[in-house]
Amino acid sequence: MLQSAVGFPSCAVARVGRSIGPYFRAVERFVAVRPGGQPPAPRRSGFDEQLADFPELARLVADPEVTDVFVNGPGRLWADRGAGLVSAASADLDEATLREFAVRLIALGGRHIDEANPCVDVRLHDGVRVHVVLPPVSTVGTLISIRLPRLVPLDLDSLEVAGFFALVPLAAVVALVERRENLLVTGAGGSGKTTLLSALLGAASPGDRIIAIEDVAELRPVHPQFLSLEARQANLEGAGSVGLERLVREALRMRPDRLVLGECRGGEIRELLAALNTGHDGGAGTLHANSLADVPARLEALGALAGLSPTAIARQTVSAIGTVLHLERRPEGRRLVQLGRFELDARDRLRMITDG
Repeated sequence: MLQSAVGFPSCAVARVGRSIGPYFRAVERFVAVRPGGQPPAPRRSGFDEQLADFPELARLVADPEVTDVFVNGPGRLWADRGAGLVSAASADLDEATLREFAVRLIALGGRHIDEANPCVDVRLHDGVRVHVVLPPVSTVGTLISIRLPRLVPLDLDSLEVAGFFALVPLAAVVALVERRENLLVTGAGGSGKTTLLSALLGAASPGDRIIAIEDVAELRPVHPQFLSLEARQANLEGAGSVGLERLVREALRMRPDRLVLGECRGGEIRELLAALNTGHDGGAGTLHANSLADVPARLEALGALAGLSPTAIARQTVSAIGTVLHLERRPEGRRLVQLGRFELDARDRLRMITDG
């Protein structure tokens, strides 16, 4: 049996470490910093016990540069630090151990996953988002996707330093916020839509009451009046569901100065456009789209889910959305690449016009 430096079995030391770890973490918050000394660097916490048996994964989750971690079945671990996925060293974990770990993570978010409900998405502390898919839906073993928010949310100036506005000047974006234009942020997955939207909301006037509606709460703007409403799925008995469409209606009763839909993905687009067309300026939302040219078709598809004809969704959108900000993920990093606006074509259908 392996022994620790003081003669105790390593497994015993590991168990003790996991049991007393929370106490040490609590004490850390009250330790004074010596005059002239540096405060401890921010780090992600709360995963310590769950990741104790997965040191490779724990190392990636603790890395402040990592934005996404993917476990693609036993022994296959990938991470993204903003420049694309790279393979990470991984122990050859068996499927049973990996599945047990996935179930623990989902339970930490207050939900349950099994063969009857094999795909589950949860939000953990500090905005960490976890998605799990179990076999047989997954053909290669248990799949885990972890989206990690930045330890320190980025503002517009930080994005400027990182080159985010190399193609579109920051001044043009700030002007959109100042004149309270309704904005739609578009881009492919992982292009930085949530990051940009959080920074835009953080630049709003401190007197603005901002209410965001999200399927999974991810927006973290630095703003004194930011409120987030998160959708809730039904419990095991099929009761208790609170959808995005209802949350949009509830948010309108809370007198928002800026109404935000974290991601447009279904019939809730009807309620959002209706709200933005009735005097709620300064609103925003995000939409998955590979290019500006694809945005009209994506909105028409969402409008169909809400029972709106292409003409109806076109007229609502032209009236409600002032500017579209399209993002791309490039080898040099995430970039705001284009601004656009909507107009009607000769058939009363949506058409995208590129600014500049």
